[in-house]
Amino acid sequence: MTMTKGWFISMGVVALSVCAIAGSARAADPGCIVLQNIAEIEQASTDAKGAKSVKLVPAVKVVPGDTVIYTLKFRNSCDKPAEKVSVDNPVPEHMAYVAGSAVGPNTEISFSIDGGYRFAKTEALRKKDSDGTERAARANEYTNIRWVMNHPLAAGAEGYARFRAVLE
Repeated sequence: MTMTKGWFISMGVVALSVCAIAGSARAADPGCIVLQNIAEIEQASTDAKGAKSVKLVPAVKVVPGDTVIYTLKFRNSCDKPAEKVSVDNPVPEHMAYVAGSAVGPNTEISFSIDGGYRFAKTEALRKKDSDGTERAARANEYTNIRWVMNHPLAAGAEGYARFRAVLE
């Protein structure tokens, strides 16, 4: 778990045995947004009475086909609201984004298929095949995800963004 402050925050890497995550945040006021990146997997268990439950545990080791849940927690550490807050995160290398899994309360979510240079809603993302035909981009072709807050983030307030990806 790494926490960093900055205008455009380049997060430290959360190492898994085969993948890593790194995110960034921007705001109108530099230094106010603190990010924490978390990589977890779901672990099923059964208690002594036979009741089944699922909990999130750190993703220490994943194998091809495993789904990792990435959570980006953010907090406004300043004493005034942070405006124009956006949180960007690449889909880690060797991971495929799970369609429809990106969530973030009070945010607009967009995606990139070109390494984070251009972002758009899923329906606007287009790819050219080798024969020159254009088609809708598939979720496993998304390279980056962006969450933009709909409102200023109040002083001391926290939020989160989350998505799932499968190790290829």
